Parts: sequence; C-alpha cells; structure tokens
Amino acid sequence: MDHPGTDGAHRIGPYALLARQSTVGGGEVFAARTDEGQLVTVTVVRPELAAEPGFRDRFRVAVEAARTLSGAFLVPVVDADADASVPWLATEFTAGLPLRQAVDRHGPLSEPALRVLADGLARALAALHAAETAHGEVSPDSVLLTMDGPRITALGIVGATRSPAPAPTDDMFELGSTVLFAASGGEPDLDALPASLREVIGGCLYPDPPDRPTAEQLVDYLRRQDLPALTGSWLPPAVTADMAAAAAAVGSASAGGGGRGPFPSPPVIAAGTGVSRRKLIIGLAGGAAVLGGSAAALAFSGDSSSAPGGRANGSGSGSTARPTAPSGVRSTSASSASPSSTDGPEAIVLAGPDAAKAWSGAGKNAPKCLEASDKVVMVVTDAATSFLDATTGKSVFSPLNTTVFLGTGSDRYPTAYADGVFYLLCDTPSQTGLLAAFDAASGKVKWATKMAEVDPGGGSDAARYLSKYVAVAGNTVYVCGNLLETSGSSSSESPTTGYIRAFNTATGKRLWQVKGTDINNVLVPPTGSHLLATSSVPVRKPGRVQMIDAGRRGARGWKVSVPDAAFYFSTGWPLTCYAAGLFLFAGGNGDTLFAVDAATGSEKWHQRFNAKNGDQVQIGTPFSSLDGATVYVPVGSDLVAQATADGTIQWVAKLDGASDIGVSNMFNASLRISGRSAQCSADTVFATDSAKTLWAIDAATGRARWKYRDPGQPDVGFLWTVGGDHVFIASHLTMTAIAAHGR
Repeated sequence: MDHPGTDGAHRIGPYALLARQSTVGGGEVFAARTDEGQLVTVTVVRPELAAEPGFRDRFRVAVEAARTLSGAFLVPVVDADADASVPWLATEFTAGLPLRQAVDRHGPLSEPALRVLADGLARALAALHAAETAHGEVSPDSVLLTMDGPRITALGIVGATRSPAPAPTDDMFELGSTVLFAASGGEPDLDALPASLREVIGGCLYPDPPDRPTAEQLVDYLRRQDLPALTGSWLPPAVTADMAAAAAAVGSASAGGGGRGPFPSPPVIAAGTGVSRRKLIIGLAGGAAVLGGSAAALAFSGDSSSAPGGRANGSGSGSTARPTAPSGVRSTSASSASPSSTDGPEAIVLAGPDAAKAWSGAGKNAPKCLEASDKVVMVVTDAATSFLDATTGKSVFSPLNTTVFLGTGSDRYPTAYADGVFYLLCDTPSQTGLLAAFDAASGKVKWATKMAEVDPGGGSDAARYLSKYVAVAGNTVYVCGNLLETSGSSSSESPTTGYIRAFNTATGKRLWQVKGTDINNVLVPPTGSHLLATSSVPVRKPGRVQMIDAGRRGARGWKVSVPDAAFYFSTGWPLTCYAAGLFLFAGGNGDTLFAVDAATGSEKWHQRFNAKNGDQVQIGTPFSSLDGATVYVPVGSDLVAQATADGTIQWVAKLDGASDIGVSNMFNASLRISGRSAQCSADTVFATDSAKTLWAIDAATGRARWKYRDPGQPDVGFLWTVGGDHVFIASHLTMTAIAAHGR
C-alpha cells in the first residue's frame, strides 16, 4: 500500500504516516503523527474490506465500544473515521515490540515472562468482555510487549472484520494459542508450557467453547497459585535492547524530514513538539543498562590463531559457532584481559576538560546532513545545500538547490566524501530520487543521476526503492537500501529485500545492481572490491554474512552463518567493520568478535567478551582507525581498542555515570541504533554516549582529550562528522567546529 489516502498523499485523516509496522486484522498498521507532533498508531482498513456490505456499520459500532474501554493492558483508541473513503483507526502510541518479532528474534519466553504475558492478556480481555465486546484476533501480531507488561492492540477494528462477531470464548482460544506460541517459539507444542500454565492454557485450547475458562477465571487461577513475584524486568535484555532500538528509530523518524517525497518519509516536527526520545525510551531499560546491566565490567578470552578449514568455526562449513575458550582463561595465542585484572590493560575511566570551540555560528535552517573534508564542510538542510570553510565556518561557494527529505538517522546516512568529491542522495524542486556528485574544490555539480524509484518489474505489485545510505570505494559509488512492497502483501514475517546499486564516480553512469533477501545491511570498505552484506531478519533460522564481489558485478561470494543473532540483521546502517583486509562482525549470541579475510572468509582470530557478573554481553558496531591498524569495539560502557592483526587488546576506555534517562551511561555505538556514532581522525577517536556527550579520545592511550556537551541539543542528539583534524557539530540552527586536540 503505497498511497493509503485516495488523494495520493501519505496522510490519513489528520495524520502523517511515518512507517509501516505490521498487518493486523485486515488493516495495515503505521506509526504516524499529528501536525502538532503527537505520535500515534494508525490502522488503515484495506480497500477490499471497506467495500464489503455491512463492514462500515460494524466498524462504527466497534469503534464506539472501544472508545469506552480502559485498562492497563489495552491500547486506547483516540480517533477514527468509519465514513472516510479509506476507513482508519488511531490508537495511542505505545513503545514496545510485537510478540511475534520478539520470539522470532530471541526465542521462547521464560516461565516468569509467560506468566506475566498470560496474566496481562487475561486482564485485558476481562475488561473487554465486561463491556460485552470481544477482540477477535488476539495473536502474536496484535500483542505488544512493553516494559510494563503486554498490551493488546487493534481495538475496535479486528472484531469488525468478522461476521458473525467474535465471542469471548474465541478470544480465550486465541489467548491460549498466543501464550503457547511464546512458550514454544513457533510450532505449537503443549510440552513447552511450564507446569504452572499447562493446565489452564491447555483449557483455553479446548475444542468445545463452553469448556474454556473465562478471562476472569484465568486471572484468578494465576493469582491463587501464589508463586513468587517476578523481580526486575520481565523481559530478557536482548528484547529490551530491540525495544529501545525501535523506539529510538521512531523518535528519529518523527524528528526528521519534511512534508514532501515518497512514503514512508515523515514530515517535520516543529521545535518543542512531539514525543521526545527520552519519553520513548524511558522505562525501557528499567534500573539496569539496556544491554545487560553492568556489562561494562568485562573479562576477555579469545584465540587469535587461524582456525583450520578456512571458516569461522574451523570446520569449513561456514558456521560461526561460539568459541569454547572459558571466560577469564588467558589464551596462549591472544591477549586475555580484564579491566580490573593484573594481566591486561586497566580500564581508563574517561574524564577530560570541556572542549574549546574553533568557531561557531548560526544559520537560518537546521542542518539535516553533514559531510566534511579537511577544507570544506557540506551542510544540507530542507532548503538548500551549502559549503563552509572548515577553518572559519564562512560560506565559500554559492548554495545549491539540492535538499534531503529524510536526513541522517539511525538507519540512514545519505552523504559521503572521497577523493575531493561530495556525494548526496537528494531532491530538487523539479526532481526526486537523485544521486549527485559535487566538486569539493568549487562546489559545482559534477553530475546527477536519476535513480529508478520502482522495481523494473512494473505493474501494481512493483516495489519501491528506499535509499538508506551512500558509500564510496575506488571508482565506484554505491547506494544501498531496501525495497518496499507496494502491493500490501508484505507482513511482519516477510523477509526484507535489500539492494546494492553501483555507479561510476566520474560520470554517474550505473554499472550494476543486485537485490535479494540475503542483502540487508551492506558494508562498503574504503578500498578493494569486496563488500559485506548481512541477510534479512531470519524467521527461526540463523542469519548470515556474505561477501559481495564488486569486481564480478555483485556476484555472491563466501558465506558465514551467524546463529542466534537475529538482532544483528535489522535494516539500517551496517553493523560490521573493515580494517586492513579483514571483515569484522559479531557472532554467536552477539558476544564474540570475528575477524575474517575479506577475500576468502577464512578466520584470522576471534575475541569473546564476557561480563563478570554473568549478564549477556552484546557487541555494538565496531569501527576502525583510518590506517586500519586498530579496531575499536563498543561493549556497553566500554570501548576496547584491539590490534587488527591479531586481536591483542591495547586499551579499554570506560564511561562513568548515568545516561540522560537515568540508567548506566553507554556508548551509542554499543546500542547498535545509530549510524555514525563513532568516527576517527588520524590520531583521535570520537564517540558519543547516551548522556549526549561527544568524547575525543587519544587513539594511542585511550585517554580523553576533551568532552563536548550541548544541553540544548535536540532529543535525537546532534549531528556531527569528522573532516581532517576537526569535528563539526550541528545542533538545531548552530554549527560548531572543534579541533581534534582541543586547541
């Protein structure tokens, strides 16, 4: 569904649609916002369903009933229009993760979590049934997991899609099926239910409706068991991390973009309006860090020797099985270290003076993208593209009429710079979907290429190309993204189809293109012809990384399986790294860094990260020094510098204090939800944290040179980029430059 409204605009009623979320009960579910910036969830009825006799009357009655409902585990209805050309329903926006997505990515829920799920769903249905109404489609797609418990969504629409109307006993059967799904991880298996739930959930699945328990009876049954109350978060850290990422992505989308361009781009939210990132993420972390509490206290163990067989597990099968080296045991072939041990580098707590600004100035329009060389800064707004002198901040060339609809975000980076040329995914007043190249010495347009907006297959089922980021290697510029199905046939279980487009840097001529569900995040190294791609979100299957051979027009190369790491394959900025001929990526449960030869896929070394307190550790986005000699690995509150050649740990820098939402402060790169939240100059590492601070760290020692914090920065954080030996920061209308050494 590319144009939900009959007028072709990407609006429905008074709401601007931001992004499709799922399909529930005959409707497409979107994140949306009002013109005042309030986030909501909008369900748009499919046209064929709206055309059915009697549907609008049933929908109107169901909506009026839903408006009167309230309950801790129900998502309230805030608006609806049964008489619109395309009927729709708006509900309160709730930060969370669909149950199906959580289970597909992270496996079955634990017994305590299953009890919370069953109790919350039963309480929600008890409120519905007391109002003499039924839901009609309680399912893994209509159940949202939040930090406060489950929520049932799609009130007021699902029941209207069924004739005759659903009964409360139908709801109880669906509740049982939903809990069974969460317990078994997919294929229904009653033996997967814990003993405390097997009898009552089994009763919900009785074939004869009168034999099923009521919602109130289920609540009473669980209460009478008098089992110990769950302490702490009811969800595992991996799920809460996904919830935080999803919330941040919606917050970022709602704060960027204008009112034009292809769906699902969001309009601008005026300053001071909308739902802040703080409000979206607050509560997601509870009293512990999102990625596993005090994961910053790390112990390292690994093996830097090459595994036999030329694959990441040494078997030659392409599987990256978790290394078996025990935690805290020093390997004979690689350094093993703990921040508090005597046999490795001591963790350095970051502390430094406030940065001294080289220059600062304000403009008329807020920057949405930044890219810089050592001499020029390219600033892109929704009005124009400007070029500033890197030394003074003064304008050096005439502005261009190229703009961006969606700027830099958690899954977008539409700019690149290489060899004296800026590249930009942009629009002009007369054209959209351009890839343009600008000469950094003159500010002149070298070329601009119109990219096809839809898949060449054509027809009503054509897919629209969504451009995510641009990157350059040698004489080729690459545009990467994914395809949005316009037929409305996609679902939350459908794998994402990604693409790579290659263009000549001198002329803009298209060289080749590949697409597929095995191409999701794509890493383009600054040199060489080997790219790295991850597969789309797997459904109960391992994901994988694979080499894409640009020298053979995008032919697939070696593949490495990555079990139990579905989080690693969400659409967006690459969560992988290239350094000195090696690709680096997380494997196992996301706690092990693998370094493999870019050309062959053979393992060179791996490093496993363990938290001393036993919490699960997950590596963030690794990044490398400009010369490729060092790779930096963010893990919670720690930033670990390792020698690219063998994985030897050189230093560990550690954050202290709390984030801006009151939990443990962490590097943004460790959260895996940001594009370029860490970058390097020749001798300095720059990284932002969740306390909205930018750190400049000496690459040789791991000690902070300076810190920069702008209390007035937007909720989504400031934009920044590195050019030469300076970092350039955009916060609201203000541009600031700081020298790497702070002078």
